Amino acid sequence: MCIVYSVGAGGQNHSSDVVIVQVLLNFNRTAPPAQLALDGSCGSGTIDAIREFQSGASPASTPDGRVDPNGGTLTKLQTGLPPYNRETSLTASLLMGIMPAGAPSKITAFAPMLLSGMLERGIDTRLRQAHFLAQIGHESMSLVYTEELASGEAYEGRADLGNTQPGDGKRFKGRGLIQLTGRANYQAYGAAIGRDLTSDNADPTVVATDPKLAADVACWFWQTHHINAEADADDVVGVTRKINGGTNGLSDREAYLARARFFLR
Repeated sequence: MCIVYSVGAGGQNHSSDVVIVQVLLNFNRTAPPAQLALDGSCGSGTIDAIREFQSGASPASTPDGRVDPNGGTLTKLQTGLPPYNRETSLTASLLMGIMPAGAPSKITAFAPMLLSGMLERGIDTRLRQAHFLAQIGHESMSLVYTEELASGEAYEGRADLGNTQPGDGKRFKGRGLIQLTGRANYQAYGAAIGRDLTSDNADPTVVATDPKLAADVACWFWQTHHINAEADADDVVGVTRKINGGTNGLSDREAYLARARFFLR
């Protein structure tokens, strides 16, 4: 399901659902009507745009100004999305539909980085990309966080993570859209991209602060853990276990996946 509650006249108008409908309306609108602001506020402009779309749809719908989950207007709005193309489909506008709670500035910054990273790392089918975007959407809370909030102190002395030197826990805390954690993992990723991330003079925080690295490290994690196999089988539980080690947040990951499937049509 792409939206959870109805949007428009008489709808519940939850912010994320409104953003999704605004994104869809913009894909279906042509100039001169101005593009709707993706502000999550269902004002008269959004309701009028829904009625305008309903009146012009083929076959025309009753222009009631509302979009319902699983309703005919939502289905018709989907037809206005561009056909899936693994090399071009992930635009900022489309990513906003998948991650409607995201900040537009983050969405704009990350969309090209995610597309290039996915293609480079073999995340290159509709199903693979949908599952990948669903997981990073949950893990980063729609690209808000690229670094774990905890200090990393809990990782101090963790030999299984390669944290053998004093201060390694904090220095090599989780970073990236799928969090890279521990000296050994930073060394492995650094070797993969030809960049020093672990010497005394290195700055491991770039994995969080550089959008290209934050996106690519998630793609690298996916590739090196062979998660395409679960994605190809459309096994969201299996994908989640490889990312999370369990099934924490499964319902939220499934909601992201439903939106990714809808927009990567």
